[in-house]
Amino acid sequence: MGQENYTNKIIKEVSDLKEIFWLNSKLKPYEEAKSLINLNTEAIDDAEERLNKFAPLIKKVFPETELTNGIIESPIKEIEKMRQQLEISYETKISGKLLLKMDSDLPIAGSVKARGGIYEVLKYAETLLLENNMISENDCYSKLAEKEYRDFFGKHTIQVGSTGNLGLSIGITSAALGFRVVVHMSADAKQWKKDLLRSKGAEVVEYDSDFSKAVEEGRKMSDADPMSYFVDDENSINLFLGYSVAARRLKKQLDEMNIKVDEEHPLIVYLPCGVGGAPGGITYGLKTVFKDNVHCFFIEPTHSPCMLVGMATGLHNDISVQDVGLDGKTHADGLAVGRPSKLVGKMMDHLLSGIFTLDDYKLYNNMRHLHFSENIDIEPSACASFEGPIKFETSEQGKEYIKKYNLEDKLNNATHIAWATGGVLVPKEINDQFLKTYL
Repeated sequence: MGQENYTNKIIKEVSDLKEIFWLNSKLKPYEEAKSLINLNTEAIDDAEERLNKFAPLIKKVFPETELTNGIIESPIKEIEKMRQQLEISYETKISGKLLLKMDSDLPIAGSVKARGGIYEVLKYAETLLLENNMISENDCYSKLAEKEYRDFFGKHTIQVGSTGNLGLSIGITSAALGFRVVVHMSADAKQWKKDLLRSKGAEVVEYDSDFSKAVEEGRKMSDADPMSYFVDDENSINLFLGYSVAARRLKKQLDEMNIKVDEEHPLIVYLPCGVGGAPGGITYGLKTVFKDNVHCFFIEPTHSPCMLVGMATGLHNDISVQDVGLDGKTHADGLAVGRPSKLVGKMMDHLLSGIFTLDDYKLYNNMRHLHFSENIDIEPSACASFEGPIKFETSEQGKEYIKKYNLEDKLNNATHIAWATGGVLVPKEINDQFLKTYL
């Protein structure tokens, strides 16, 4: 089948709300791909160093990070009982190990957005202070918790558009440092997230429309205020770099677990995707560390697969899910995005292995599987990640990919990572409602 016919077939299936597994024909070997991306590993080094430099301040402002000395990181855990449960429920086989990367438990914001969001706020704070000669790069940043700095930050506003989790990350961090913060939230955002933000001192502006509108209005309001800074989830390189640091830390965790990643021991990672910033940044970071031994896949809901539509057509942010007849409405609130990131889609062209889509009812089924098999609770949208290991070996596309990249004899040595993108801050009563939800 020619590429044009394949693309037309994929978009037709997307429009018909079918679950699909799209393989990225533009994927290139890492050494070739990296020359086509206007970014380098030094940028990740810089982001990691900055996060380490801010660790004493984080430890002081957020006591929950005391055990990690202000480093914001999540645990990783093998979930053997969940693997067995998925195999029984879907009558399939998952070779190798299945691990859960628990960004659901990241300190401060309780989601993957804590990585990029907190990093962007810290970098902006540092830039302001350096520009105003209030600190030097040799200072210990723990002093930024003092009243003098909080009063200075209070003259500035940080704004962001969000479906929920990025808003929590930006809002909680900005308010804790003393900034005025405004979070523009789409109709898909959960009420408990709005309530939590307001309790932390953030102003929440609600919209009846989707994520793109919340971003557009937030950007407009911020641009009108010279003392305001807009965190642009669609185009921010700082968010992207904050997410990318995860890969360095993941390597260390895998080393500590004596888990090899090399040509004979492939790493296969499944990342829920909304606008694309977090999974894109993590994918870029993983590729810089593990190169061609890591295979990264995004997972999106059938009603809102914006990254798939953008990448499959090559139009990226010039096309939305509404343009192909979808409503963009999904129970996966963090993934309810109609138009993909302009920055990320093009960067993923030669790095991303493919994209899965799934029906919403599976979010709740997988949430229950994880709850009862492992006693772990994550958000429904985070449970999208389990579609990957289920379909990877059994679908025709998966078999095609496995053959093309010579993985047939290596799958028993493989490590699958389902990336849990949010959950620990969900109130118990809301979590209980999720567990009882059937679609």
